[in-house]
Amino acid sequence: MIKIKDVHKSYGDLKVLNGIDMEVNKGEVVCLVGASGSGKSTLLLCVNALEGINKGEILVDEISVHDQNTNQNELRKKLGIVFQQFNTFPHLTAVNNVSLALKLVLKMSKKESNELAEEHLIKVGLKDKLKHYPSELSGGQQQRLAIARALAMSPSYLLLDEITSALDPELVGEVLDTLRMLADEGMTMIVVTHETPFAREVA
Repeated sequence: MIKIKDVHKSYGDLKVLNGIDMEVNKGEVVCLVGASGSGKSTLLLCVNALEGINKGEILVDEISVHDQNTNQNELRKKLGIVFQQFNTFPHLTAVNNVSLALKLVLKMSKKESNELAEEHLIKVGLKDKLKHYPSELSGGQQQRLAIARALAMSPSYLLLDEITSALDPELVGEVLDTLRMLADEGMTMIVVTHETPFAREVA
């Protein structure tokens, strides 16, 4: 479970989060919907400890995210995060984009990491793109590559930040189909989105 208790976050005089309380239980899909600048993305970054907080507490599986004694790098293994910009490595194939963290962080062998990378790329519908470079993929395919990269680390939770907002309208559907599949499989997700029909359907 993710518990957010009375969280406040400011940038100087600008108050972005003002006493946020929220719980996300295992298997839930929670969508954050609101105007640009209302703090949705900031909240995701605070959950993943990429941003600090001024007051309150965020707990992930009863671990206090911002406690000075918390190993945040270890905690982040539970929290896959996908941004609206794909952040793919242009010089690596799809398989190598996904397998890199498996080798560096989880210390898997090249063979094992490549097999797991292929498995997750196939899962998100990129079976025929394994050896392609990001420049050879559409925006929707690159975003699904980014989702596969997050999933390969076997996170307990997936944080998704406006992952369709940089896509052409005709590519949005294929990414939302991937999220529907993950929701059906019971993946716990916090989704920042403007796709209201999708939010209504899966959350």
